[in-house]
Amino acid sequence: MDLWIALVIGIVEGLTEFLPVSSTGHMILTGHLLNFEGAKAETFEIVIQLGAILAVALIYWRRVLRLFGYRDEATRAKPARLNLIHIAIAIVPAMGLAFLLKDQIKLLFSPETVVIGLVVGGIFLIIGEKQQSKITTNDLDEFTYRQALFVGLAQILALWPGFSRSGATIAGGMLAGASRAAAADFTFLIAIPVMVMASGYEMLSSYEMFSSSDLTFFAVGFVVSFIVALLAVVSFIKLVGRLKLTYFAYYRFALAGIVLLYMSLGGFQ
Repeated sequence: MDLWIALVIGIVEGLTEFLPVSSTGHMILTGHLLNFEGAKAETFEIVIQLGAILAVALIYWRRVLRLFGYRDEATRAKPARLNLIHIAIAIVPAMGLAFLLKDQIKLLFSPETVVIGLVVGGIFLIIGEKQQSKITTNDLDEFTYRQALFVGLAQILALWPGFSRSGATIAGGMLAGASRAAAADFTFLIAIPVMVMASGYEMLSSYEMFSSSDLTFFAVGFVVSFIVALLAVVSFIKLVGRLKLTYFAYYRFALAGIVLLYMSLGGFQ
């Protein structure tokens, strides 16, 4: 396979996985544009998702270990109220539904459904930004079980391709009273178990698609996805206090318009 395809898709995955623009939607559109579809493409997407997971796990490793009782000099004096129950509450609703409806969800993987997800998801981002409740949570350790549940229920919306898991959860957290920064931190943290379990399940289901001849192709995608995701998340964390969700909503609307125009000209046939 051409390594430039691995490079392009790795960049797309790394840039979009943790930003509120829908990595699934972008991967579907990119795959159609490059004519890179089918079982091999799905397996490749699993591999590069693992690269993105590694990036966010590297950034949040201290926080992950704190969930299991780890303390260092910097965090020992501060109580760690966030626990594994918060994480479970936030991930079980969407993951349970995704497991039950996995075959039906796969049927939605098309440019047409992505356009719908981009637009509706963009509207949800605007609602989250404009209708945010009074901020009661400015830090991860201030998250309540009720807020974790609200984020978990919002994450169900992201089962529709193009909606965006990070977009749904950040906006959901803001509607539940979390600051944009705290909602983003919680979103990135719960992304680790969600993506590990989802990717692990898909990998076990399609392990026969891995072959030594594709090792270089997969490795390029993995490394590129990891590096780009690392840069994207670090940049987003630094800017999240000033970067309103509405900006991402406008991008989504513009992309949906471009895709519709391309489809009207005979694209994605």
